[in-house]
Amino acid sequence: MCTLKLAIQKNGRLSEQSLELLKTCGIRLANGDRKLRATATNFPLEVLFLRDDDIPQYVEQGVADIGILGENEVLEKARNVATLDRLSFAACRLSLAIPREESYTGLRYFNNKRIATSYPRILGAFLKEQQIVAEIEEIGGSVEIAPGIGLADGICDIVSTGSTLLMNGLKEVETILRSEAVLIATPGIGPGPAAILEQLRFRIRAVHNAATHKYILLNAPDAALAEISTLIPGMKSPTILPLAREGWSSIHSVVREDIFWEVTGQLKKAGAEGILVIPIEKMIL
Repeated sequence: MCTLKLAIQKNGRLSEQSLELLKTCGIRLANGDRKLRATATNFPLEVLFLRDDDIPQYVEQGVADIGILGENEVLEKARNVATLDRLSFAACRLSLAIPREESYTGLRYFNNKRIATSYPRILGAFLKEQQIVAEIEEIGGSVEIAPGIGLADGICDIVSTGSTLLMNGLKEVETILRSEAVLIATPGIGPGPAAILEQLRFRIRAVHNAATHKYILLNAPDAALAEISTLIPGMKSPTILPLAREGWSSIHSVVREDIFWEVTGQLKKAGAEGILVIPIEKMIL
């Protein structure tokens, strides 16, 4: 039987969120306990646990059919892989940082400076584009300590909350790249794995749609139904059910969460009452 091979990071926040995505997609792993591989019991999927910076190479070479990793790693490794989907988790940014006590007046600060980073390709392209001449010190880890030990004048590193920079006496001064988890695929994926991949992407889209939408229920006077229906039109149109109370109806609709918050005041002004906002588990369009 054909199996789709997925590479994910073997530990860390991105790994946890990748496994949670599979779980939400209804995929159960027989062994997800940080061993080298795990097999799904109810879907033709095998998961390989790898270092995140090795995943692009494994996917390019077809050892894994697909991979989930940060977009920053995909761009830095520049392997021949296809980026299929942005997954809306593990958001971070690749930023320049300098010692907290330094005065920063703009990118020209970095002219003739040394910058420590694990992302020399991305940083080099950025500096070239900005016409900044700086020396890049490539190091594999603990980039944030480089200024403190005299290795560099500043750093270029991944930032999520900024707490690590603060602990090491640094401040973020420029954002080079905004990144999130992406799904990548080998360019030579076979027809069997490709068919399974489409099934997996279908599930991921259903989960993503559910996460960004909410099921809305509210009561409203019949005279306001037309106005409220234009505010929360749903996927095609809202469902309207008469209430036992004469002249009133219940409106059910599915709305993007950001849009709902924008029109809440208008709903109340139109006469809506008893508004309920309910999460959606899966949503298939």
